[in-house]
Amino acid sequence: MEHVKKPEWLKISIGTNARYAETKRIVDTHRLHTICSSGRCPNLGECWGKGTATFLIAGAVCTRSCKFCNTQSGRPLPPDADEPEQVANSIRLMKLEHAVVTSVDRDDLPDLGASHWAATIRAIRRVNPATTLETLIPDFQGREELIRQVVAERPDIISHNLETVRRITPLVRSVATYDNSLHVLRLIADSGITAKSGLMVGLGETPAEVEQAMDDLLAAGCRILTIGQYLQPSRRHYPVAEYVSPEQFKRYKATGEAKGFALVESGPLVRSSYYAEKHLHLR
Repeated sequence: MEHVKKPEWLKISIGTNARYAETKRIVDTHRLHTICSSGRCPNLGECWGKGTATFLIAGAVCTRSCKFCNTQSGRPLPPDADEPEQVANSIRLMKLEHAVVTSVDRDDLPDLGASHWAATIRAIRRVNPATTLETLIPDFQGREELIRQVVAERPDIISHNLETVRRITPLVRSVATYDNSLHVLRLIADSGITAKSGLMVGLGETPAEVEQAMDDLLAAGCRILTIGQYLQPSRRHYPVAEYVSPEQFKRYKATGEAKGFALVESGPLVRSSYYAEKHLHLR
């Protein structure tokens, strides 16, 4: 596929300030993994500058190898038993009013990491009772008993990303399926917890396919949707087919909200946890 030149609206500079430096110090000191760093998020400077970060638990090595993701793939070490307390204490040190937690896929573990997830949520709740919490979970292979372990801890919002449209899913997701992700979101919504999801665009999908994905998400009970531009992490990853215009992102937002989402965050640099704290009033 021919290389597509990055437009001006995607060229950003990462500025730093005292809050950015303090957030980085806490992340480094406590040996924390963040998706901000491993996912090469374009909003890292802005979010860390505000003192917010999305914590990546269960290690930094994923057992899957999705073609869009910059997280390292391979055979991970066992989860760190001290990590739940480390994350909880770091949230306290950062004085976060709202925290977001995600994880790699741990298909190597008997429970796929569900008990580690539950322990982390419990630790955060105990140490930071006033902090609201969003969790961005993997699909746990669609196993309901594992998803319910996370649901039982009652985070304020549970997010699971559909990532892309049905046609492109098998091209870029190594294990996860379109229908399994919808199943996960349906379980979340049926529990009474706000279900949230995210889509990448620029992989070669059509607007009609994006609208169909919106309909599928709504049918599963999803209330909040983020839509952002796919950015190719390296030459070995899936190539960008298109840089979607800011105008098209505005159309996606209007369309999604007209279809019935409580909120659609849509823009070139939008990511799953971007401005996540704004979504709490929609619970």
